[in-house]
Amino acid sequence: MNEPLVCPASIGSSAQTEDGEKSVDASIGAVSAPAADRPVAGPAIPPVNSEAPIVSERDLRFMALAQAAAEEARAAGEVPVGAVLVRGDEVIATGFNHPIGAHDPSAHAEMIALRAAAQSLENYRLPGCELYVTLEPCLMCAGAIMHARIARVVFGARDPKTGACGSVVDAFANPQLNHHTTVSGGVLEAECGAALRSFFAERRRASRAARAAARGEVAEGSVGTATDPATPPSSEPPPTTPL
Repeated sequence: MNEPLVCPASIGSSAQTEDGEKSVDASIGAVSAPAADRPVAGPAIPPVNSEAPIVSERDLRFMALAQAAAEEARAAGEVPVGAVLVRGDEVIATGFNHPIGAHDPSAHAEMIALRAAAQSLENYRLPGCELYVTLEPCLMCAGAIMHARIARVVFGARDPKTGACGSVVDAFANPQLNHHTTVSGGVLEAECGAALRSFFAERRRASRAARAAARGEVAEGSVGTATDPATPPSSEPPPTTPL
């Protein structure tokens, strides 16, 4: 069984959007070693356990389903995060990020999947289940995961601002907890991070285009007004007064 993942807190950066949703910028998933950890001179010495961890075909398959759910969020204009909850090889529920459309700050992909699974199984506890999600869960989702007794969480991209699996805090590492969830991170990390980066890049382009269009409409609307000296004179003769 995989050990809980501890992610460095210095990975990437993020920002909070005006409507309160979590936004992860272009540096998500990019690893930058601190200066103290970089070799100064001499031959490079390979670190211990330098080989990339082996990801099972099963984890790749279910994370791909979570990615498909994330694309549903994108299509709805939401931040593209998707989640899949499984038991064994059976998919119990899926969910995608939906706080804007649902007017619900708790409508993260993980929460949607947990709610759907609990309704399907008629039990708020989901022992033996695993949750796959394209972005590292936040504290809210981590709490719900623990209350649901989820056995394992597998996430894709790391969240350097609100990640609760080690990037900011490690909610699952506290030995005082009465339930312990195994965490595996970085599964299809590059692909999950790229989906988020492309979404926010497109949003920024659309925002700039909207501002430019608004400025153009104001400029065009000011031409031809009654007080505008550029208003061309009428070519029609003045009306005559009937005798």
